[in-house]
Amino acid sequence: MKTVLVATLLLVAPIAAHAACAATDFAIQDVKVAAVGSGIATRLSVKGKLVNNCSAAAAAQVRLDAKDGSGNVLASKMGWPAGTTNLSPGQSVDFDLGRLLHYQSDMQSYQLSVVEVKAW
Repeated sequence: MKTVLVATLLLVAPIAAHAACAATDFAIQDVKVAAVGSGIATRLSVKGKLVNNCSAAAAAQVRLDAKDGSGNVLASKMGWPAGTTNLSPGQSVDFDLGRLLHYQSDMQSYQLSVVEVKAW
């Protein structure tokens, strides 16, 4: 019984160490939004940098909301800028989530937020 308890603790300990990282430990910086192209070939570019300010290596999922002039959400997409790679403390990764959305002419503002943190 003692062996099972020790084995369980050894398996859970690494998970608990990563649990300290939260969405607020990540920052989204240097956001640049642009409509690229013209007519029906117009695509959206929403570039930024995701920075891990947590004391442990982890990854973060980012949500992009495109809103109209009244603040209504027209479209939302989520992505993992670093994929299944953990970012070390202080490390950053550049991303472009705009390519996930179909551009609409009434898109007036964009909101990026970290919605989930995970250690792979």
